[in-house]
Amino acid sequence: MNRVVPQDGIVNFQKNIVTEVFISDDILLAQISSGNLAAWEMITDRHLSAVSRYATYILGDNVLSEDVAQETFIRLMKKAHTWEPGSSTLKAWLFKVARNLCIDYKRKKRSDPIETAHDLADPQDDNATDRRIDIANAVKTALDSLPERQKTAIVLVHYEGFSGAETAKLLGISVEAVESLLARARRNLRQTLGPHSMELLGES
Repeated sequence: MNRVVPQDGIVNFQKNIVTEVFISDDILLAQISSGNLAAWEMITDRHLSAVSRYATYILGDNVLSEDVAQETFIRLMKKAHTWEPGSSTLKAWLFKVARNLCIDYKRKKRSDPIETAHDLADPQDDNATDRRIDIANAVKTALDSLPERQKTAIVLVHYEGFSGAETAKLLGISVEAVESLLARARRNLRQTLGPHSMELLGES
C-alpha cells in the first residue's frame, strides 16, 4: 500500500518504504497527535497482535478480545496528544487500557457463558492433537482459577515479557507486590497442575 497522508510539516510515511527503517513509538505518536493516519496504522500493525493476545488471556474469548484491541487503538488515536515521552512504554500504556476495557466487558458479560477450548475440540482429532488440547485446557483452567491480579501478573511477566518493574507500574503497585503475586500464582499453579506446572506453561 503506497498511501501517503500529507500533513504540513509532518513526516509522510509510505508502507512499502518504512518497513525497512525502524521508527520509534514516540516519533509515531507525535505524528499521530498531528493527524497522521499512516503513523497510527504503523503503531497498530506493530502492537495489535500483542494487545489482542493479552485480551484473550483475560477474557477467554477471541471475538471480544478483537473488540477490546480495536477499541484500545481507537483510544490511542484520541489520546496521542497527551503522550509524554519517557513517562512509560507504549506497550504498557496499551495493556493498561486493554485491561480496563476487559474489566468493563467482564462486568457486562458476567452472566454470559464463555466458550472454552474444550467446547471447540473436534472429537475426530488424533491422539497427539487431543493431548495438546488437554494440555491447553488444563493450563487455561488453571490460569482462570487464579485470582484476577495473580493471573494478570503471570500473563504480563510470563507470556508478554514485561519486567517486574513494568508490571508494577501497569498495575499501580510496588515491585515487591508484583513478586508476591507471582509467587502466590506459581504456588497455586503447582497445586493445580502438579510438579510439571512450569514446564506445561513453557518454563524450564
